[in-house]
Amino acid sequence: MVRHRRGHLLGKWIRQAEHCGPRPIRSMTSFLRQDIDAVTIGLTLPYSSCSVEGHVCRIKRLKRSMYGRVSYALLRARILTPP
Repeated sequence: MVRHRRGHLLGKWIRQAEHCGPRPIRSMTSFLRQDIDAVTIGLTLPYSSCSVEGHVCRIKRLKRSMYGRVSYALLRARILTPP
């Protein structure tokens, strides 16, 4: 369903998981139902935020490693230079 972008199968999967899935999966289905439209679109459309998440992770790692040691200007310079 995820790899082949078949979001239209999500409702069927949720119903099956609620009836015969393990307890953690059953509890997750209630959260999926709260925003079913967004989850279905996320499973259907080819767009991804992976590259953005990678940059955010890199910036957080830099901030943690430089915390309390350097000025904002140096942190900014390190963030803006390519890895």
